[in-house]
Amino acid sequence: MPTQTSEIRKAYLLNKYVIITPGRANRPRDVNEQTVIKRVGSCVFCPENVNKKNVTDKINGGKDWSVLSVKNIFPAVTLNNGKAFGTQEVIIETPDHNKELAELPASHIEKVLEMYARRTTDLEKIKKINYILCFKNQGSKAGASIVHSHSQVFATEILPPDVGEELTLARQYRDKHRTCAYCDIIKKEMKSPRKIFEDEYTAAFTPYASEYHYEAWIFTKRHLDNISKLNASEIKSFAKAIKKILLKLHKLNLSYNFFLHQVVSEKDQHFYLKIHPRDSVWAGVELGSGLVINSVPPEEAAKYYRS
Repeated sequence: MPTQTSEIRKAYLLNKYVIITPGRANRPRDVNEQTVIKRVGSCVFCPENVNKKNVTDKINGGKDWSVLSVKNIFPAVTLNNGKAFGTQEVIIETPDHNKELAELPASHIEKVLEMYARRTTDLEKIKKINYILCFKNQGSKAGASIVHSHSQVFATEILPPDVGEELTLARQYRDKHRTCAYCDIIKKEMKSPRKIFEDEYTAAFTPYASEYHYEAWIFTKRHLDNISKLNASEIKSFAKAIKKILLKLHKLNLSYNFFLHQVVSEKDQHFYLKIHPRDSVWAGVELGSGLVINSVPPEEAAKYYRS
């Protein structure tokens, strides 16, 4: 694609459109945005400050634990509220206050993924829980309120409309083609310039209609419906892909969100994780029309990740 040529692209399944505009990356700017946050008080996630009564699970390591799951003490949903039913937990990813997830070894990221799997297994047993979201906010522009490296698990009975629409369209694709849409997308993208990483178990790429600068998706090659189904080799491979991408974002000093959707009642999903860097700002066009403008072509983003 020529350097300055814009192109409108449609998402793989959803009825979403993105305008890829490489030329806008060079437009004048007089705003310098801060993407990091600084500690302003005592850290509640450091080992000495964690309330042991709130611990729901832990993976041992070091002197005490390496990854800890605790109750969210400011939840948006609770199991005793029929009007907003659900539960929230915080995953403290490391005892080390000064390490971000990108700086941890891949072997430690494996433990974080293992904790997601363990919490998913426990939470999906709760009656009425149908949607489990594991997500991470890294940096101030991504909504992080505490510096110490952590992520969260949000579980509720409500299925978000976008997730429901994606599942519906994936079923329609399967009915028509007799194959999984994402299995087919993986095969296509592993032959495209948007490929980031591939091994026997995992595939990572920048999506064709990327909504965010440097957006990346990571898939298991095996058709699995949630993280608890990954075997040890898949966990190791998935962690390697996460490490590769997050370390590149860390070098760019970019805030990001990542998340994985899991629908308890849907056993024919294809498990994957989305990473949304927060370099770009959605402004009038995006908020007013729903059309997204992205000035970093996914092909260029993938090239950066591969380098």
